[in-house]
Amino acid sequence: MTPTFTRTFRLGEFHEFYAGETRFAYIVPAGAIFELDAPAATVLDHLAASDLSLEELVERLGALGLRAEDALGLLGELTQSRAIATGDAPAETPQNPPAVFPLQTLVLNLTNQCNLSCGYCYEYGADKVATPQGKAKFMDFDTARAAIDMLFAESGERRSVHITFFGGETLMNFPLLERVVEYANQQAEALGRSIDFSLTTNATLLTPAIIQFLSANRIGVTVSMDGPPELHDALRVFANGRGSYDIIAPKVRELLATHRTRPIAARVTLTSSVTDVGRIYRHLKHDLGFHEVGFAPVTTSPDRLYAIGERGMDDVFEQFRVLAGEYLEYALRGELHGFSNVSDTLAELYQGVNKSHPCGAGLGLMGVGPSGDIAPCHRFVDSDTHPPRNIATGIDRAKQQAFLDRGHINGKYDCHSCFARPLCAGGCHHEAYVRYGDTGHPNLHYCDWIRDWTDLCLRIYGTIHAQNPEFLENFAERKGL
Repeated sequence: MTPTFTRTFRLGEFHEFYAGETRFAYIVPAGAIFELDAPAATVLDHLAASDLSLEELVERLGALGLRAEDALGLLGELTQSRAIATGDAPAETPQNPPAVFPLQTLVLNLTNQCNLSCGYCYEYGADKVATPQGKAKFMDFDTARAAIDMLFAESGERRSVHITFFGGETLMNFPLLERVVEYANQQAEALGRSIDFSLTTNATLLTPAIIQFLSANRIGVTVSMDGPPELHDALRVFANGRGSYDIIAPKVRELLATHRTRPIAARVTLTSSVTDVGRIYRHLKHDLGFHEVGFAPVTTSPDRLYAIGERGMDDVFEQFRVLAGEYLEYALRGELHGFSNVSDTLAELYQGVNKSHPCGAGLGLMGVGPSGDIAPCHRFVDSDTHPPRNIATGIDRAKQQAFLDRGHINGKYDCHSCFARPLCAGGCHHEAYVRYGDTGHPNLHYCDWIRDWTDLCLRIYGTIHAQNPEFLENFAERKGL
């Protein structure tokens, strides 16, 4: 692309960062990372001072020794990458997804029952959106079969689809899980497709037979676990108030020792009483042996006793920064680190993700509840406030589109000037509903945190790119990117 001589040029929208001595630009409309050499940096520096014509830019690059032909080529590349723009170029926003987006992931809530009574539970806690009264408590096979048939029918030309098993406590309906795996595999084979499975569990009901089944069928497992006993047992308790750590710890050890076909992850919910990130990570990763550990602040209204305040979030971020530094040290040695918050962000940066919506909810992902109600994701299953459809009647396209329109980044005006929006897109729909009563509201309470985290991960990415690029190539192969 060769720019014309009649136009004036200005800076595009990007976030500049350094990795060591190397200068980078994260191009926001493209979700792309570019290493800036001296001529490219010169162009950006001059345009930061004022808009310039093509002749002026070519002249200033000539002062660096670039021939006019090379200067034009550079300016063309910078324009095409959207690091710079012509004065009349319109602002760019992510495109709307197709009206009918092929389904890729189905989350089956096999039950809305649980044998724990965790104080912060989004399904049954103070901030619940589910209204399960009068609805089936356990999914039956007819409902599950209809959901699987819908997954294949709505997946378009996708060659591979995925089922995640969820609850309540998923394993309270393990007999159905077994039948679903068998039926889904049969259907996939008959249709010439592939399918894989994962589940989330509190691990209280794991048995040697269940573990063997999960391993034999290559089912990915995420265990909800909040660290060593006194932290885990702060809120992850049975109905009588007894902590669950002593019950699950030996079962988790057996799971990790026996299930070798997929990596096993831990998912930590951070609350006001559970914020010792470093200690939690080391216990779960090194003492118990999880392959990866991920952290997420509790989804809640700000006035709950277990909510993390602003000062608490600042402390959490500093601990995240320390763990992220460890991740970088490992990566530069070509070793794997288990802090999945970093690896998940690096994966999105590697792919050049530029989201129109925060996640796949209502797009490539749907949740199905025990009664057959279809929801944008598992967190809205059994909610009468979000009853877009039922497995018996199919997907209500009008309600699906209304949900997606409300959640599109174009309608979140607070996000339009934020460099982190390609990765964030305003944040979780469910979090927004709990906090603001609106699935399309940006999660403004996390904005500074998300920007700081994105900048930190960009610098980690840039440092790895500069010092050990092979790690990123191997990382992409492991992640299937």
